[in-house]
Amino acid sequence: MPLFNLFKGKPAAEKTTASFLQEHDQAGLLVTDELEKAIVDCKAKVERIAKECKAKNRKFRDHEFDLQNDRSRCLHGLASEEPYNPSDVLRVTQVFDNPQFFIDGASSNDIVQGAIGDCWFVSALAMVCAPKGLVEKFCVARDEKVGVYGFIFFRDNKWVDVIIDDLVCTSIPKFEELSGAEKQLYHNDKALYNRSSRRGSATLYFASSGTDGETWVPLIEKAYAKLHGSYGALCGGFACEAVEDLTGGVTCFIPTNDILDPDLFWTEELLKANHDRLFGVSFDNLDSSRSGENSIKVSGLIGGHAYSVLRAVECKGKRFVVVRNPWGRSEWTGPWSDGSKQWTPEWLEILPKLEHSFGDDGQFIMEYTDFLECWEQIDKTILFDAHRVMSSQWLHVTARPLPSAWTYGDVSFTITLPAATKAVIVLSQLDNRYFKPISGRSYWTFDFVVFKKGNKDVITQSSVSVGRSVNVELELEAGSYVVHVRLDRVEYRPSTYLQEAMENWDTRFLSRVLTERAKSQSIAMNFDSGSQAQNLPIPLEILAGQDLSELEQKALAIKKVVEEKAATETKTAEQKKAVEEGTKTKESSKENTETTEGEHQDSPQEDTKDSPTENTNKEDTKDSVSSETEKKASEDKDEGKGETKKAGEDPVVETILTDDDKKDDVDKTDTVSELSADDSDSDDEKAKIARDIKQTSDDDSIFLGLRVYTSKDAPAQICGQLRHEMELSATLAL
Repeated sequence: MPLFNLFKGKPAAEKTTASFLQEHDQAGLLVTDELEKAIVDCKAKVERIAKECKAKNRKFRDHEFDLQNDRSRCLHGLASEEPYNPSDVLRVTQVFDNPQFFIDGASSNDIVQGAIGDCWFVSALAMVCAPKGLVEKFCVARDEKVGVYGFIFFRDNKWVDVIIDDLVCTSIPKFEELSGAEKQLYHNDKALYNRSSRRGSATLYFASSGTDGETWVPLIEKAYAKLHGSYGALCGGFACEAVEDLTGGVTCFIPTNDILDPDLFWTEELLKANHDRLFGVSFDNLDSSRSGENSIKVSGLIGGHAYSVLRAVECKGKRFVVVRNPWGRSEWTGPWSDGSKQWTPEWLEILPKLEHSFGDDGQFIMEYTDFLECWEQIDKTILFDAHRVMSSQWLHVTARPLPSAWTYGDVSFTITLPAATKAVIVLSQLDNRYFKPISGRSYWTFDFVVFKKGNKDVITQSSVSVGRSVNVELELEAGSYVVHVRLDRVEYRPSTYLQEAMENWDTRFLSRVLTERAKSQSIAMNFDSGSQAQNLPIPLEILAGQDLSELEQKALAIKKVVEEKAATETKTAEQKKAVEEGTKTKESSKENTETTEGEHQDSPQEDTKDSPTENTNKEDTKDSVSSETEKKASEDKDEGKGETKKAGEDPVVETILTDDDKKDDVDKTDTVSELSADDSDSDDEKAKIARDIKQTSDDDSIFLGLRVYTSKDAPAQICGQLRHEMELSATLAL
């Protein structure tokens, strides 16, 4: 039995389970408390690393993401679509004379996109710069002398820390790599070349700061690349999803032509930018087949590119929106652009209020009417404060194989609220950016409806997901609500894609990706850890202080306990079956006796001497078997053989798990899923649900999570239900 399964402390859900209660530690998580805990943990790691490095007189080198010694994996990962070829890798102290993480705080003007197509992430950085002090929240700890930096990001349902070193990619080659003619330009002076060409922000290959010597932009981009496996993994995305990762907020997409009342959207949405919400904008690439142009612009703006909304301001009866291009250049050239005719002396007076100055720095002004006409999509991210709590549950959901009806009924969630509250309900799939090359054949989309339990009227319906999640905001009274999910997917890869791709993949890189996928999927309540044991790492805290011999002995002891428990359960089941068969035989015998007696009354001449005696003997035999079996079952129960122990009650497990592990294990075991009472009333229904679940194709399954954000005094409880586990009839009306 793999060590991970023995020691992790999270029992796998039984395959016979159809309903899944939320784990205790996922109920009512205080968003800010979770954030503070992550910050404390991250600071502790940075402090430990800095202390060790100083003791060794060494700078920190991150062996998990080493740009020099593991170049290909860090740049391209398993399967990068674009080749990246930086000229060199240097420490920030080699790039800048006086590097500083922040210079006068974080500002949107600090951010300049580099060689990779991560405008969506760089745009998100500009968006989170607007609320004062927000960037400092996730840039947690650092020791700039040692070269160690700690960041935190929100991933799927929790905060995670990422620790990096200060090595960065540069675009300027070494002096020795220059041609003779190029060396001549610097009078064959290596020192002159290094001073003039290999120093400063302009030499960085990836993102940089517009303020020379400032390092937070390239370093947080590096941490984000490490979080997702490589720089190549950052190519292409949605700005609002990066904002989610940076802030723990919740995102939705708003098509501008879906806005019903522009005035209401201005007052209720845009004017709240940078207070409790952030915005980004974009439009699709335009068709260039007629014009013949490679890249068609709309008044200087580029399609398929993410821009950030910095603020919305009303001045002298007009509505203005301040927008920024993450490139740090290339701006809007329409009305109210820098130097346009609209900027008369009268209107120049409002520039300080708009916090804008002319110059090709990527920031520009648009009037609200032009803003709505130009942009096709607005990305909105809601931010949460200490007054909100989050509850969540994740499940591995099996959908009907294609072709099949596009319908609800594959999965549902029940939400129970103790009090009235404003709620945000979020349905999300896993962030698969790290393991996208092996994420399956299909691109999944989904939507959901919400009902009050017992009521057939729809309370609200979400839009169909564009990215990895979809959500609704609504006011809810105390009580229970049911969320029904509808799944859809587009098969964009051939069935043989994985086999064909693996021929070209490095198995070492693939191992990292498989591990990350297994770790991500393990948050599901019904995750099958046994099938993924080879890919799941053993937590270091399990190994700490124990050698492998000790662990092996404990593993064997646990295995013995597990086998004995399984044998006891099997024996108890057999005894129960024997009791049931004895009872049925006894009842059958009684019916036969009654029937025989009735026949004797109708036929007095018939010889009845042997028949009653034979039936009586059978009853005596069955009564004896039944009595002995019931007695044995009772004895076993008294000895504890017939009961299922909680993991925390196991003396062997108790010696291995830490105090926190024990608490988690008891909490999780306390919430073991139960079938509904209606199901337990029917032996036939129980038999259906208790079958051995057939293995399903990954092409027909998805990991889904429901997160519910409520007020602090009304934490939600969530219970998920799976159609696949229940084996509902195909003809059942859903």
